Amino acid sequence: MPAKKKRPPQEKKRLSLERDRRNDTSRNDKASRKLLPRRRAEKSRKFRRISRQVLGGDAEGAKIGAVRREVWKKEPGVALGAHVKELKTRRASMVGVKRDQDAVMCTRERATGNLASRLIDARIRELGAEEEGWRGSTLARMRALVLDADPELIEEWKWKVPVWSHPRYGIICTGETYKKVVKLTFAKGAKVPDPKGLFNSSLTGNTRRAIDIRKGEKVDAAAFKALVKAAVAASGGAKPDEKKAKGKSARTPKSERVVLLSGGNPQIAKGDGDAPVQAYIAAMSGGGDGWKRDFGRRLDAMIERVVPGVRKAVKWNSPFYGVKGQGWFLSTHVLTRYVKVTFFQGRSLKPVPPGGTEKSKEARWVDVCEGEFDEAQMEKWVKQAAKIPGWMI
Repeated sequence: MPAKKKRPPQEKKRLSLERDRRNDTSRNDKASRKLLPRRRAEKSRKFRRISRQVLGGDAEGAKIGAVRREVWKKEPGVALGAHVKELKTRRASMVGVKRDQDAVMCTRERATGNLASRLIDARIRELGAEEEGWRGSTLARMRALVLDADPELIEEWKWKVPVWSHPRYGIICTGETYKKVVKLTFAKGAKVPDPKGLFNSSLTGNTRRAIDIRKGEKVDAAAFKALVKAAVAASGGAKPDEKKAKGKSARTPKSERVVLLSGGNPQIAKGDGDAPVQAYIAAMSGGGDGWKRDFGRRLDAMIERVVPGVRKAVKWNSPFYGVKGQGWFLSTHVLTRYVKVTFFQGRSLKPVPPGGTEKSKEARWVDVCEGEFDEAQMEKWVKQAAKIPGWMI
C-alpha cells in the first residue's frame, strides 16, 4: 500500500480557508431564509404607506391598495416604482389635473397659478358633493370675496388647503375646512385692525387670527373685504405716504440695498450705459466717505465734457469708459483710503501715471486720496487716452 503524500503547509492552509468559507456561506443562507418573512413584511408596510400617501386614504384608493397588496404578496419582485407611478396617475385623474408627474406631485405638495385654481375648484366640488354641502358653498363664497378684495392676490395650493398670497408680501390667508367649521386663517392677523369683530378664533396668539364659519352663518361681505385689504397692508402693502403719515421712516428694501465689497467697493450688476455707472457713483459714499462720491461725479462730468459721446458700462464692479470702435481707455475702483483710476494704455501717456508693475503690462494708474485730485492733469491724461486704441473686451 503506497504511503500517503504529505501536503505542504501552504496547501493545508488553502483547504482550511475554503472549508471555513463554505461553512460561513451555509450559515448566511440559513440566516437569510429566516429574515425573508421579515423583509417581505417591511416591503408590505412600505407598500401600504405609499398607497396611503398617494391615494389620500379614500374609498377608491383603498380598493386599489387591497388588490395591489395581494399582487405584492404573490409576486414580491414587482417593481415598486411602476406601481407608485400608476397610483399617482390614478390620483391625478381623481382631481382632474394633467396626468404627468409634475402635476401629480403638485397635488400632494404645492401648486400655483391655474393648477392651484383647478385644485381649489376640485376641493369645492368635493365638499359640495357631500350630503349637506354647506362647506363647499361657504368656501366658494369666501374665496370669491378674497379675490375681489385685492386683484393682485394669487391662489396657491399648500398643505392640501387653498392659500391666497400677495406676490410681494407673501401669504395673506388660508381656507381650511373641518367637520363643523370653515376656517379663514390670516397669517399676520394680530396686526390687522378688526373694527367689525370678525375674528373669533386663535385670539390669544401673537401672529395669527382666524374666522370660524359654522353651518348657517354668513360673514358680512363688505367688512370681510375691508379686513382682507387691511391684512395686505399689514403684510407690507401700505404705501410710503401712509407710512410717513404714521411717523415711520420708509426703509430701503434689502433687495435694493447696495452691497459693499472689500475696501468699500460697491457691488453693481454688469450693464451698459450711464444708469449703472450713476448707481455705482451714488454708492461710492459707503462708510461715510462722501469725498469718494464727489470725486466720482467730478470725474464722470469731466470725461463727458472732454470725450463727447463717451461709452459707459459697469464690469466686474467697476465703471468703464471708452470710445466706440476703439475699446475701453479708463476704469475706476474704490478702495479703503483712495480711488484707483486705471488707464489701460497708460504707458503711452505723457507723463506716465505713477502706478504700475511689470505684470500690469501697458496699464498704469493713479491713486486719488482725499483732497489730492489734480483735475487739470487728469483731464490731459483722459484726452490722450481717448485718442489711443484701448482695451477691446
